[in-house]
Amino acid sequence: MGRGEEGREMSRDHEVSEGSPLWEPSEEVIANARVTHFVHWLWDRGVHTESYDDLWRWSVTEVDAFWDAVWSYFDVVGQRGDGPVRAGGPLPVDGLKWFPGATLNYAANSLRRASEEPDQVAVVFRSEAGGHRVLTYRELALHVAEVRAGLADLGVGKGDRVAAYIPNIPEALICFLATASLGAIWSSCSPDFGASSVIDRFAQIEPKVLIAVDGYAYNGKRFDRQATVAEIEAELPSLAATVLIPYLDPAVTPDGLRVGMHYRDLPRPDNNGLEFEDVPFDHPLWVVYSSGTTGLPKPIVHGHGGVVLEHLKALSFHQDIGPEDVFFWYTTTGWMMWNYLIGGLLVGSTIVMYDGAPLDLWSLAADSGVTYMGVGAPYITASAKEGRRPGRDVDLSRLRGIGSTGSPLPPEGFAWVYDSVGKDLLLGSMSGGTDLCTAFVGPSPLLPLRAGVIQCRCLGAKIEAYGDEGKPVVDEVGELVITEPMPSMPVGFWNDADGERYRESYFGMYPGTWRHGDWIKVLPDGGCVIYGRSDSTLNRGGVRMGTSDFYRVVEAFDEIADSLVIDTGRLGQEGRLLLYVQLAPGASLGDELVSRLKRQIRSALSPRHVPDEIHEVPGIPRTLSGKKLEVPVRKILQGTPVDKAANRDSMANPEVLEHFTP
Repeated sequence: MGRGEEGREMSRDHEVSEGSPLWEPSEEVIANARVTHFVHWLWDRGVHTESYDDLWRWSVTEVDAFWDAVWSYFDVVGQRGDGPVRAGGPLPVDGLKWFPGATLNYAANSLRRASEEPDQVAVVFRSEAGGHRVLTYRELALHVAEVRAGLADLGVGKGDRVAAYIPNIPEALICFLATASLGAIWSSCSPDFGASSVIDRFAQIEPKVLIAVDGYAYNGKRFDRQATVAEIEAELPSLAATVLIPYLDPAVTPDGLRVGMHYRDLPRPDNNGLEFEDVPFDHPLWVVYSSGTTGLPKPIVHGHGGVVLEHLKALSFHQDIGPEDVFFWYTTTGWMMWNYLIGGLLVGSTIVMYDGAPLDLWSLAADSGVTYMGVGAPYITASAKEGRRPGRDVDLSRLRGIGSTGSPLPPEGFAWVYDSVGKDLLLGSMSGGTDLCTAFVGPSPLLPLRAGVIQCRCLGAKIEAYGDEGKPVVDEVGELVITEPMPSMPVGFWNDADGERYRESYFGMYPGTWRHGDWIKVLPDGGCVIYGRSDSTLNRGGVRMGTSDFYRVVEAFDEIADSLVIDTGRLGQEGRLLLYVQLAPGASLGDELVSRLKRQIRSALSPRHVPDEIHEVPGIPRTLSGKKLEVPVRKILQGTPVDKAANRDSMANPEVLEHFTP
């Protein structure tokens, strides 16, 4: 994707103010939306709401009734029982139990279409290297049955952990569903993670089986991972077996592994039947991890039932995805969006799995007939700056929704989508986290869309902004909090028996209330604006600002490819405001550009937010999932040694850290 005159024109074309109207749902869109069908279903049961806001307020006021309705509406595969929706303490850390007495299995719900519509395509796989595979629901279920039998033969049962060092390939999905069907617990890392980063994660959960690939390809290069797998294996004494998938080289053998076997040599079942272990609602499904950029990653445990209900609700009522959809999100197995992507099977859709660099995701979507495409916000802004016009260049006629997450999407990014991709689709900007494995502010097909504004607080998510007094504020920037529990909140952290680490992570600042760590403004009509992490706030002379505002101004310059802003101040002590810029090809950081940057920041933000220093760097440090490392860099600049402030193995580009030392 090249830059040029068209790219420079685009940045001017897409100047737009926050809140500018961009899209309005038609009567047809509203009538056909899945959430509208849910509203009518509720009417038949005596619950009457007249607007999205009414529905949201009912969902967070009548919490038990709402989640009970979600179970019934989707006819969840399992035994609901006749117990209450909630029992025990008010919070997960206080012993809260959702649907006590209920049993289900995530995999049974994912594969229900194998019996209902067995010939429907479940998975389309594509790789950067040209790989292409298609699996129907029947074929997917057959493969899951085979791997399930193999894992059981290796001794894997209910509660055991299966760890996977694997890219976003069908085998990852197959092995996960096989693990879940047994009541065992899944955990995965992408093979671009370094050995120590993987060991930091997997050693905490003591897996019985490790599933790993021999290597992977990215951006035209091949990366052999056999030595890394052996290193990981050597640090996991709990392993009974390692199963090697020859992804890079089909002829590879596992001879170099201590306890290795080939994926194709897994014991196969005597018949093609697929069984599912019924487990309690809160039985652990998977362990996902915090980024681990500043310490040992938190091993976050989610339960079968909470994930099933949350992803059914989110994908159906907010993304408006169903059985006729082809759902794609660009992700790796090391990011929670992989867990969200495979949730598309819960609503009966076809999911598109892609392994490789994001070279041209618009063409991938066109070639695969994608109806809902999800990417990180930086991919949209990069496409805009490079002058892309995908709506003109490729056939995106089937595309009706685009998801954006990972970082706040600026208003110009919103405008570019409608100018350059399509005017009739819904741009679903959303924000959430690994912690709940979902978004809690996001899109709705019932509401108009404005530039830079996330449409709504999601159903069942009582999101509020807390001001300095620890009370809700409206139309002001405050701490993002969740004041009612959700079933996809973690059932706990691994190895945190008393729940103290869990409590301190989310409930330490506001007892009884989940503090997420983001700045948010809730508008009077329920729309939301996310301003970035609250622990990386720019507080200059008492004027507090989120970093997303800063990046919007700086990265509008054609000369700036990426940027990072850091306030080095400490509590009670103002520091220096430092701006680091990665320049676009051919640009230079001369006095003229520095002056223009400072003038624009002064005009668009405030005089107090003009940087004290502007430095050129070869790259901006990011996690493997693409998030800027603001907090670790801030610690480095305050004197923390680099290796204590940031975990290099959890970074996409650790080599740039040396450019951020004080």
